[in-house]
Amino acid sequence: MADQGFFGRTAGRRRGAALVLTGLLLAGSLLTGGCADAPRPDTIGHDVQRTLDARAAAVLRHDEAGYLAALDPSARQLKAAARAEFANLAEVPLSSWEYRLTGVRRSGVRATADIELRYRLDGYDPSPVTAERRLELAERNGRWYVTADRPGRGGGQQLWEQGDIEAVRGTHSLVLGVGQEPARLRRIASDADRSVPAVSAAWGGAWAGRVVVVVPASLDAMGRLLGAPAAQYRGIAAVTTGSATAPDRGGGPAPADRVTVNPEAYEVLGDLGRRVVLTHETAHVATRAHTSAATPLWLSEGFADWAAYRGTGRDPRQAAPELRRAVLRGDLPAALPTDADFRFGGDARALGRAYEGGRLACELIADRWGEERLRAFYRTVGASGARDGAVESALDEVLGTSPERFTADWREYLGERLE
Repeated sequence: MADQGFFGRTAGRRRGAALVLTGLLLAGSLLTGGCADAPRPDTIGHDVQRTLDARAAAVLRHDEAGYLAALDPSARQLKAAARAEFANLAEVPLSSWEYRLTGVRRSGVRATADIELRYRLDGYDPSPVTAERRLELAERNGRWYVTADRPGRGGGQQLWEQGDIEAVRGTHSLVLGVGQEPARLRRIASDADRSVPAVSAAWGGAWAGRVVVVVPASLDAMGRLLGAPAAQYRGIAAVTTGSATAPDRGGGPAPADRVTVNPEAYEVLGDLGRRVVLTHETAHVATRAHTSAATPLWLSEGFADWAAYRGTGRDPRQAAPELRRAVLRGDLPAALPTDADFRFGGDARALGRAYEGGRLACELIADRWGEERLRAFYRTVGASGARDGAVESALDEVLGTSPERFTADWREYLGERLE
């Protein structure tokens, strides 16, 4: 700006022009010298993202060489693992695959990058599944190469890291399994197909109407997928993973969920048990867009269990054995289950009482106020911005009752249904 102002004051004068030219030449020499001494901007973020973009494009066009090109040529073990993972993805129907760089730290020719892997399964995921990854990189001849690729902090493995994926498509389901016989995966797809219309009838609202089921090779493999100790899921036949969000008000697609089956626990179930388990988990998929941090677990788990048992004709005294034992010995719960009561890995009987208590609370609402009010209550609670006051407000607005009155009614209902 100083050079432009000097030029403006001397323009149109011959003698001034010579001074201007001299000034510009002097300024140019100073600027040139300054540029030579200034540090070159670090473009590592752009360079790493470019490498990741090329790798993502290679996945979608089934280009193994392009996928491996992002890896350090000297990292033979990493390259062998990546080649196997690429082959394991062959049957997975991908509609999108991308990496988003969220942070990078450089130390000379080495760097660590935090990224988000985002992908969608064609025809099943309304929005991308997101997995956090951490990469180690090295710079060689002006280019950044990946030297290590692992889950981000607290994250789990991806299914394709565990082995060759077998894909089975059902009418309403996609089952992805590793280390499983195709006949077993087809049976699970059939179970999942039955769960979808059952959930649609229970939920009564719009949802995708399809479910993705993941079947790892073992309980230990399940733990690695979920990034948690396998013992935490012992005896748990299936879990649903997804992001609890504020309700979708038309501003975007619902989250993508995965139902992960524990092959060891699921295998010992009878037909009704498998039906109940997958209907329960599918109900979580259907209600996810209306489940938020304001939704207590007694409501989300209770509704899913209510949907799973709805229409089975199962007597509550059979379907709620743990809670019935407590009622018969005079140990009637004083309050609805807390979120802590649903913690995996603790007392199995206490966990059973929590699920049964939540289900019977939802059953009470459906019986006394009607199923449509139960659905409206669920949506109203989820629409609240915070946990504080959400249930209290919905009880008043939708059911015309108070927390104290509802708890008393629930305790009375337990006695009626379980004695």
